[in-house]
Amino acid sequence: QVELAQSGGGLVQPGGSLTLSCVPNGNIFSHYAISWYRQAPGKQRELVARLSAMGQTRYLDSVRGRFTISRDDAKNTLYLIMNSLQPDDTAVYYCNANLDNNWIYWGQGTQVTVSS
Repeated sequence: QVELAQSGGGLVQPGGSLTLSCVPNGNIFSHYAISWYRQAPGKQRELVARLSAMGQTRYLDSVRGRFTISRDDAKNTLYLIMNSLQPDDTAVYYCNANLDNNWIYWGQGTQVTVSS
């Protein structure tokens, strides 16, 4: 099955930047929609950004203009580039792969903390 290995979380000051990475164990980008979700304590999990197999993107309103989802096919890696980070961005971030809602896989999650 598909496995998603995440990296790049950590502590950053407000206004700072951080980039998350997600590496699948196979070449799935041509078929799967790839997404980043996040969940803060006491909050529901929410979709942050999605990149379809056709290259279409979708962003949560509160991150649009600050976050960028992209993929590097040569490195077989998905990225979430986060700029102008705010305390409300603090959450556990998860990589997700979805094929037709029949095959769904999750990364292990990584903590992003925005604090001074």
